[in-house]
Parts: sequence; structure tokens; C-alpha cells
Amino acid sequence: MKYITLKIALCASIILLPVILSAQTTTKIDIEAVVRTDEGLPVEGAVVRSEQDDVSTITDSLGVFSLEVSPNAILSVYRVGYETKFSAATADLQEIVLGSDRLVQVAYREEEKKDLMGGISYVDIPELLEKNYITSPLDNMQALVPGFNGNIWGMDEYLVLVDGVPRDVGSVQPTAITQISFLKGVSAVALYGSRAAKGAILITTKRGHIGEQTVDVRVNAGLSIPKSFPKYLGSAEYMTLYNEARVNDGLEALYSEEEIYHHFSGTNPYRYPNVDYYSDEYLQKVYSRYDGTMEISGGNQKARYYTNIGFFTEGSLLDFGEAENNKNQRFNVRGNVDMKLTDYISATVDLGAIFSNNVGVNANYWGGAASIRPHRFTPLIPIDLIEENDEASMNLVENTNNLIDGQYLLGGTQLDQTNPIADVYAGGSNTYTSRQFQFNTGVDADLQNILKGLSFSSMFGLDYATSYNQSYNNEYAVFEPTWTNYAGTDMISSLTRYGQDASSGELTVSNSSYRQTLAFSGQLNYETLLDNDHDISAMLIAGGFQRSQSGVYQGITNANLGLHLGYDFKNKYYAQFNGAMIYSTRVPEDNRTGFSPTLSLGWRISEEDFLASSSVVDNLKLSVSAGILHTDLDIPDYFLYEAIYTQTDGAWYGWADLSAPARSTDSRRGANPDLTLPKREEISLGLDASFFNSLLVFNGNVFMSKMTGLVNQLSILYPNYFETGWPNSSFIPYVNYNNDLRSGFDFSLNLNKRIGQVDWSVGLVGTYVTTEASKRAEFFENDYQNRQNKPLDAIWGLESEGFFENIEEIANSPEQAFGEVQPGDIKYKDQNSDGIINAQDEIYLGRGGWNGSPYTVGINLTAKWKNFTFFALGVGRAGAIGIKNSDYFWVNGQDKYSEIVRNRWTEETMGTATYPRLTTSGGNNNFRNSDFWQYSTDRFDLARVQVSYTFPENLIGGDLVEEFGVYVNGANLFTIASNREILELNTVSAPQTRFFNIGVKALF
Repeated sequence: MKYITLKIALCASIILLPVILSAQTTTKIDIEAVVRTDEGLPVEGAVVRSEQDDVSTITDSLGVFSLEVSPNAILSVYRVGYETKFSAATADLQEIVLGSDRLVQVAYREEEKKDLMGGISYVDIPELLEKNYITSPLDNMQALVPGFNGNIWGMDEYLVLVDGVPRDVGSVQPTAITQISFLKGVSAVALYGSRAAKGAILITTKRGHIGEQTVDVRVNAGLSIPKSFPKYLGSAEYMTLYNEARVNDGLEALYSEEEIYHHFSGTNPYRYPNVDYYSDEYLQKVYSRYDGTMEISGGNQKARYYTNIGFFTEGSLLDFGEAENNKNQRFNVRGNVDMKLTDYISATVDLGAIFSNNVGVNANYWGGAASIRPHRFTPLIPIDLIEENDEASMNLVENTNNLIDGQYLLGGTQLDQTNPIADVYAGGSNTYTSRQFQFNTGVDADLQNILKGLSFSSMFGLDYATSYNQSYNNEYAVFEPTWTNYAGTDMISSLTRYGQDASSGELTVSNSSYRQTLAFSGQLNYETLLDNDHDISAMLIAGGFQRSQSGVYQGITNANLGLHLGYDFKNKYYAQFNGAMIYSTRVPEDNRTGFSPTLSLGWRISEEDFLASSSVVDNLKLSVSAGILHTDLDIPDYFLYEAIYTQTDGAWYGWADLSAPARSTDSRRGANPDLTLPKREEISLGLDASFFNSLLVFNGNVFMSKMTGLVNQLSILYPNYFETGWPNSSFIPYVNYNNDLRSGFDFSLNLNKRIGQVDWSVGLVGTYVTTEASKRAEFFENDYQNRQNKPLDAIWGLESEGFFENIEEIANSPEQAFGEVQPGDIKYKDQNSDGIINAQDEIYLGRGGWNGSPYTVGINLTAKWKNFTFFALGVGRAGAIGIKNSDYFWVNGQDKYSEIVRNRWTEETMGTATYPRLTTSGGNNNFRNSDFWQYSTDRFDLARVQVSYTFPENLIGGDLVEEFGVYVNGANLFTIASNREILELNTVSAPQTRFFNIGVKALF
């Protein structure tokens, strides 16, 4: 028994010896280090884990962690929003730096790019500015952001939030922005409540960094060059064709051949004027623009700061008189401070101010240039052509206050006592002044002492904007000369004055207005990671804003409670619930609340076993979102649910006395206590994919969105005795009836490849939106006129069948209800064969694209070679039409004639004419919506090209100047379109321009 015991003990010792030896030789080390971002900020809540030792911990508010692990054990550090970092555990390990994964600002929180669902796109503005300098935040974003074509998914408006406060897009400069997020789907916007129900754009501004102070400076100088000007006929050609128009109308010619000849010859442009308002006599060929920005940033662990200071100034095309002083100026300053008050409480303060002055003249120059006929009068009358012995005229010259350049009087006639040229010289000037002040502050609290992962955030914003116009309003006299001729020389024999010179010198202040915005939000946030697999998040939010402005009794309000619940299992399976309880006073009291629930589900297929080891698929995620949002956006005013009665005098005759009008109380609107909030009901599918190690990256969405219960006052739903035309009376209430349907898809596709020494990146963005009036209250005799099931931007008009060629054809055609017609007038198709051409023959012509073109495509190209960067951006739009319905095309009566009338119908040109006969009447038959005036707005624009160069560090020293670069760019360079001349034409406003710029940037 003794030997047996000894043998057992010996065997046990042999078996346990390796374990004992291992325990003695494998010692642990204590690691105490800090986890920071690449900007130097501590990372709180990061999970630090050693798989080898099966231990883990979480960093505290200072980013510090302590862990006992084996020497050289591999530590994994993970935190939502950052790339996972792996570091070897060594005794001298003091710091681990986490590179930030792409965080995207979404409703009330930030989310990793790879986890986005519900139709969210974003643009990194600093990255964009490095290759494409812009001065407007949304400049050409339709070419960079899928689903955005000027609006979001075909909607007609969207909410803009700058740092959480409703603000104008132009209230912040691109250099001060770090990111712009586009929230498109119902799940993405639900937490913002009613006013965001049609989409939201979130602009996030830059903040300070920990480290030494940096100063970033940009200066730009550019020139704007007009693309085209309207082309109007000269005096002689106008007078000839006007005579033709009068003859067409059975009238005598107004202008003699001799008079026309003198205007044509140009021997005396003062007596026989031929005024070209677009000549270089009045306009510059180019005008300049300058802007500059300085950014200052820095800070430490306790406080960080950021400041942005900028200026902008540009001139105008007008190059005479007071207009030489025209300019638009802007100065802006924006700053913020982030403070860590305690280990658990931090605060932010943001301030901004914008000062704008637009200096101009008291003249509508472009409107006048498009309407005043060239032969009417000479704008300037030379005084050296006045007869020497005409004392009366010389007395007028001596007594005028407006002797231009010491040698010209202001010209005019009894019918033209004001004109844009005289206005520019003598009408006075004005300055439009705008001031905007912005303030927001926030407090964040870490509540981990109550519950790990719990925090509180709050924000309060206050904006105040004022604007007013200051002007010196002058009156002036114009002069009409009477001409005579002595021995072949034209002289002015007398002058007739119209009006008086009057200048009080008083500064007039007018059009004063203000706007105030108050915004607030408070939220409880919870986030935790269980077993490294289950990421759980939740938010409870109370938020809203109120905007008041001058002249509006009831401002805009938005108030709601929001709830977010999120779950993510191993970055593979996702579920999110976003809902809001909204409140609106635009509906009756019993209907003022509405709950808006949304749900998003996601599946990262690439994490499944059958794709996890794929060398082709890097990422493949499928998501689906659906929800119902209540909104008051389409309720145009308050109290529409109430009846309106008003007192009238003299509208009715008394019972017995037919001669005396009686007072009455009339109804203007019926009541509807059942009026409710319209709803946006939507489902969308999303796909995110990346292939071949990010060589090809794709993002896309398919959506179907329905607006139901839209509010309208629809008389067709009620008997005709519910309203009368005169006296005006109605019992028709506002009701929930109309429905709109929008559907479509968007996508972005990016290809990134290095070929030789050049890094290439090509991006393709596309958006397609179709709209439909899915439910309408209407009663048309003919189905082809029903608005239901037609696009929301439908254009309606007649179908043309050429021109009437002769009287016989007119006699054998249907009756023309729009007025008497003659040969050369447009002939229309009788759609319903009732023998009358009238409004009942109007048909659907096409989509107007008023809320964005049906098809929008953007393409961008970036090429980097050494220190050079080339960038180009193009935008294509298709699927919409326009109607040529301005006075430039619909020329009648006393209108100015454009070159379009040269192709008019005459008996000689009836086989080739493209324009109706000329007329001095209203031309009611010809000048109305029809496919005769229809044109395609399909186009492709080369929107931007920029070449940048960054100087090597060894050339700039690097002691004071860390980075220095120059760039040149151009905007709106050219358009490819079948109707390019129409698309590039402005008539009653300043012309479209191309822009060329050179810029310098430096980092100190």
C-alpha cells in the first residue's frame, strides 16, 4: 500500500509539472493607458479586450483603462464610430489612437456610415473643398447626392437644420461646414416631427481640435462672364414688321418707308434711335467677385475653440451712371467653444453673425431692356445739337440737375417719362441691408453613475434676423427734342420737358422686416454593448422650434416627442424604431396629436458564413424601412377648420325696398371639426455594397411614398348652392381628400483605382422620381382631362395642327372659341369632336419638373498625380418640358420684337414658317399653352472643373507655413442640349454667367 501511494504521488507530480512550470514562467503585466482619437480627444466607453487572457474592460471618461494581461497579448479596442484597433500589450504602452470611422450626423445622433438605413446620404464638405471650392453649401449637390434633385425624393420642400436649429442654407459658409446629411426616408426624418416630413438637410459645422493652434486661410478672385443676352430686333426691322402686323389686322401701316430708312441708316441715332440695351455702351463684358476666409482652431483637454471669419464682394454688369457703384457685400463670423466642465458634464456655446449689404440703383434695368422698343426715344440728348439761338431750350439745359457728363440731357417722351437708363443716371440708389445673429448652446451630462451607457444632451438655439432697405429716391425730368434740318444737318429746334427734377436728399427706410427662431431639444441617450455582440441604443427626445416673422400673426411651430430604439447584432442584423408624437394647432383641438411610427430592418449579408471569406464582396447590406408620418406641412394656414362669417354692406337688396341695399352677414367658409393631419405613408428598400477591396462601392434606394388626406377646399364635393359668385358667399369647408403618390429610385456608384502614378475616382449618381395625383375630386366631361393618375407637375394645353392657310380652311374647321382667327394663326385639334376649340380640348402635354427633373444624373471625376488634383463635375437632367410663354416668345400688341418673329407666317413663307402671323391684338388664339410652344428641357451641364496644386513641404519650409496650395476652377462652363439657347436665356433678369476663379490656400 505504501508503494502504491508513492507511485500515485509520483505520477501526479509528473502530470502537473508542466502546469506548475507554466504558472511560474507566464507572468502577467499591468497595462494602464489612454485611448484617444486621431484628433487627440479621449475616447470614453471603448471596449478593450484580450482574447488570449479572456478579459476586457471599458475606458472611463478620460479614455483611461487598466488591464492585467499576458506580455505581448493582442489588445483589441472597439468603440462605435471608430475603426477597431489592435495593439500589442507591452510594459511601455501608454496610448492607443483610434482612427475615426465615418460618422454621419442623423436625427439627434451620429451613426457609422456602414450602419446607415432608411435613405440617408451625406457629403464630407472639407474633403470636397480640397478639390472643388464652392461658396454655396448646396452648390451642384444633385450631382453628388442620390435622391436630391433640388428637392428630396420628388417632394416640394425640406427642412434645413444647421447644428440642430432651423436656418437658411445660406446662413453658413461651406468653409465652416464639416458635413451635410440628407435625410430622405420616413425613418430618417421621423424624430424631427411634422416639419421634416418631406425630408431634412442637416448641416454640421466645424468644431475645435486638441492641439496647437492652426490658422487656415483662403483667398479667391473670379470673373463672371454672361452666357448670352436676349436678341431683339433693331428699330428698322421692328418698324417694318410692326407695319406688317397692322396690315394683318386690317389697319394702315404706322411707319413710313423714309422713317424706317433713317432708323436703318444710323446717320443720326439721336433723332432716329436704335437703342441696344445690351451693348457695351451700358454693360461690362465681365464683372468680378472676391472672397476670403480665415479659420482658427485649437484647444486642450478642457476647452476647444473654432472661429471662421469670411468676406464676399461682387459687382454687376451695369457700367454707367450710379450703377457703377452696384455691389453685393457680405461679412460673416462664426465661432464655437467646447468645454469640459467636469468629468461628467460638458457644454458648448456657438455664436454667428452675418452682415450683408446689397447696393443698387432704383431701376429695373433688365425688365425695361426687355420691354422698351428700340425706336421709342433716345436715352441721351446731346446739347451741342441745340440751335444756338434757342434760348428757351438752353434755359432748360441750365436749370436741369441731371446733365450727364456735362453734355447730355435725359431723353424721353410724354408716354416714356421714366426709363431704366434715366433711372440709373438720376433715379437714386438704394442699399438692402440684412443682419443675422445666431446663438446656440448645449449641455451634455454623462449619467454612468446612474446607469452605465446613460447620458443626457440638451440644446437651445436663438436666431434673429432683420432686413430693411435704405434709399435716396429722386425724381427727374426727361426731354423730348423737336428736330429740324439745315442744309443737310439735323439740329434740335426746341425741347419739351416732362416731369421735374426733385431730390430731397432724405434717406428713406422701407420694407423693414424681422424673423426670430427659437429651438430647443432635450434627450436621454442610452448605449451599451453586451458580450461584444449586442449593440443596443435608445433615445427619448423632446424637441421643437418656433419661428415668428413680421407681418405674420401666427408663426411656424413644431413640437414633438421622439423615441429611438436600436439593436445591432454583430454588425450583421439591424433593427431600428423611430417614432414621434407630434402636436399641431392647425387642426381642431381633438385632432392635434398624431403618432408617427417607423421601422427599419437591416441584414449585412456579407457577414454570413457563405460570404464572409469572399475575395470579391467586401460589404453587402440590405435594408427595408417603412412608416407613417403625420404632418401639417400641407395645411396652408391656421383655423381652416373654423367657419368664417363676415359683414357686408350693399351686397343684397332689402325685402321690400328694391332701391336700398341691405347689410348682411355672409358665410365665406364652412366649418369642419373633423379635419385631421395629412400623412406620409412610405416603404423603401436600400442596398449598400462594396466589391474588390472598395474598388467598386454602390448605394441605392427604391421608394414608394404616398401623401394622404391632403387639405383642400373642394367645391365639387358639394351642391352648387353651397356657394354663390355674387355676392361672394360659400359654405364649402376645407376637407381631407386629395392623395399624392411618389415613387422612384436613387443610386450612387463609385469606382476607385490607381493606374500607374495616378489615383482615379469616378462617381455616378442617379435619381428617378415619378409623381401621380392618385386621388382628386374632379368632374371633367372627357376622361383625357382628368388630373387624377397624372403627374403632379403636369402641363396641360392644346394639340396644334399647324397653321391655318386660308379662309376656306378656317370656314371648314371647328369654331374657334378663343377669338377670331386668320390665315397664319395656329390650328388646334378638336379632341372631343364637339365642333368647338375651347378649354375642353386641352390634353396632358408632359411634366414640368417644377420640383426637380424626373431624371437626374451626376458624374464626377477625380484624378490625383503627385501634387496635382483634377476634378470635374457634370449634371444631366431629362424627362421634363417647358412652355415658351414669356413676352420674348408670345409677341403681341406693343411688345418688343425678338428675333423669334423672323420666322413668322406670311403667304410667302407658309411652307416654312415656325411662328404665327404677327398681330397688334392680344393674339388670344395663338398665345396659350399648346404643344406648339412646348420644348424639351433635357440637358447636360459641365458644372465644375478645378485643377489644384499643393506645393511640396520642402519648398515652403514647413516652420510657419505647413501647407500651401493654389487652384483654378470654372463653373457653368457649357451646356449640351437641343434647346440650349432657350435654357441659357434670361430676359427680364440678369443673364446667366460662366464663372472663372483662381484661389490660394495656406495652413499656418
